[in-house]
Amino acid sequence: MTKSIEFRAKLACLYAGAVWGLFWIPLRALEDAGLHELWITAVYFLIPTVCLLPINLWRWQKVMSGGIQLQITAMLSGGALLLYSTSIVYTEVVRAMLLFYLTPVWATILARFFLNDAITPTRVASMVLAVTGMLTIFGLGAQFPVPQNIGDWLGLGSGFLWAIAMVRIRMIRSHSAIELTVGFFQWSLIFSAVAAFLIAPEHIPSIEKVLPALPLLIIFMALLVLPGTYASLWGPKFLSPGIVGLLFMTEIVVGAISVALLAGEPFGVREITGVILIAGASLLEPFLSLHFSRTKHY
Repeated sequence: MTKSIEFRAKLACLYAGAVWGLFWIPLRALEDAGLHELWITAVYFLIPTVCLLPINLWRWQKVMSGGIQLQITAMLSGGALLLYSTSIVYTEVVRAMLLFYLTPVWATILARFFLNDAITPTRVASMVLAVTGMLTIFGLGAQFPVPQNIGDWLGLGSGFLWAIAMVRIRMIRSHSAIELTVGFFQWSLIFSAVAAFLIAPEHIPSIEKVLPALPLLIIFMALLVLPGTYASLWGPKFLSPGIVGLLFMTEIVVGAISVALLAGEPFGVREITGVILIAGASLLEPFLSLHFSRTKHY
């Protein structure tokens, strides 16, 4: 793998995390339209699944050649998002996000066992910076949210599933990110719809409720979510899963800033400090790697 591909993969993961930091905007529009929490995600993933249907039909031979291994990876990534979305329903958003973003820890441990990746002092320092930044930005100090209810456990499980998916993408690099993207949305829709039908069948949304939010949803899907999801499933093919987990934490940075700007939520010294720490955690290892490679060159 060339340095150019590695650099582009890191940019892809940073971009993907930033896109997911804006995930709340169309979700908030669906919520304002009066949809039930569980049906929001089902409707959300229906749009890209329909949009990608022609690609799925066009590349059906590649989908079939990927076999069960491709579908397992897509199911794991889609299942991770379902658990995360559902955890928000049953616990505080802050706790769900913090528990999900233990992903770099799980990914680093799994990569050590399955990919023989080294756990370097730099990686440990990055994870400490990341966790400290999260605790700071959410105002929890040293009080880490130990799982206490079903929502907390779902949030924890979602991060673990996502870490497994990242390890599998790294292990099986022959799978195209296009097929993974299609499978991700398909399984996300299937899992979300099944959960909504089982838990809230009486809240099936009407077309009249969905229509007002549809233009915003389509714009976000076309310009951000589809390319962001592709980037999130392409970049991990070329990077250590632990680094991927850290780079994806731009979601928290962008999420905190966008909520402050667009929803009027507080963004003071505490939030700025947390953003700086998380940004530092995401960039520390790539920056040191670039620095040492230049040093060796000279």
